[in-house]
Parts: sequence; C-alpha cells; structure tokens
Amino acid sequence: MIIMVQGIITGNLVTLLDELTMAQFDLRSGELAGNERWFLVHTRPKSERKAAWHLVAQGYKIYLPQIRKTIRHARQLRTVQAPVFPGYLFILLDPARDRWLSVHSTVGVVRLYTHSDGRPVPVPIGIVEALIERTDGNLTRLDAGLVKGQQVRILTGPFADFMGTLERLDQAGRGLVLLRMMGTEIPIALHRSALLPTG
Repeated sequence: MIIMVQGIITGNLVTLLDELTMAQFDLRSGELAGNERWFLVHTRPKSERKAAWHLVAQGYKIYLPQIRKTIRHARQLRTVQAPVFPGYLFILLDPARDRWLSVHSTVGVVRLYTHSDGRPVPVPIGIVEALIERTDGNLTRLDAGLVKGQQVRILTGPFADFMGTLERLDQAGRGLVLLRMMGTEIPIALHRSALLPTG
C-alpha cells in the first residue's frame, strides 16, 4: 500500500515539475531579447527535470526537449516522457546581464559548457529554435520529413528500438513500417509520432 501511494505521489510530482518547468514562459514567444542566447547545460544522469526545476526556481528560462518513449524493464513495457538529449538541457541567458556562474552550483547540474577562458559557449542560432517549433505541449515531434522508403526507428510500443522501412504514410498520420524479422518483412501500423527518421 505504501509503495503504491509513493508511486502515485512520485508520478504526480513529476507531472507537476513538468508543468511548472515548461509553463514558466512561452517558448514560442518569438525573438530573443537583447543579447540573450541559448546555452547548453550538462546535468547529472537522469536529473534533467530536477536541474530544470531548480534553474526555473532561480528565475532562469530553460528548454528541455522530450519525446514519448517505451522502456523495457523486468518484462514490462512502460511509456514515459524522456529527454531527447539525455543528460542535457538548454538555458536562455544574457551573459552580460545574468548571474550565470550560479548555474554551476545548481542541484542536478554538472556544468554549463564554457570556453577555456570560462565564458559560456552559445548554441548556434537556429538549433534550439527549430526544436521549439517542433514542440507540441511538452513533447518534441521528431517525425518531420518522413518519406516512403526511409529507414526509421520505432520509439514507442512493443517494437520500441526496432528499425524498419517506412512503406506508407497516410493523411491521418498513420504509417506502415516493414520490420525485417526471421527472414521476412512484417508490416506494423503506427502513428507517425512513434517514428524517428534515421537516414
């Protein structure tokens, strides 16, 4: 009973942290103000949300791109929201205005990427913005540009992490993927959001 209650509380806490972290500012607000740029923060393993929450509590604006992913453990499948880049998140800073040195000592953060002289290294313009444009709610859609015949990786469901060939994609967003198994190709119908183009 205690374990079940603890699981419910932990699940609700994760949802609350996601809502607090992502709702602090409008990601699609447009242009960056003044000298603001996106920077890369390296986090402790599996501590992206914790680091994001503590950075937001300090008044920073962050972006943690996430996808829906199926995890296999102990013969069980569980679909969760996972970071697109495990161990990393993006932070919006103006190095001349913001006290960016405090990022290094934030709970869950390993370091802010910097030059050899100690100044933070900005992410090239357009990379984070492109990810933000593909964000729908708390999830980043990576399925743009899918074409017939393309190799894809399945992200969710019982065939998670399997590779296949996209055979068909309809207007409703459903795709037919051919998985090569046991000397034959097996057709699997999936929604396009469960596919990641690989080549």
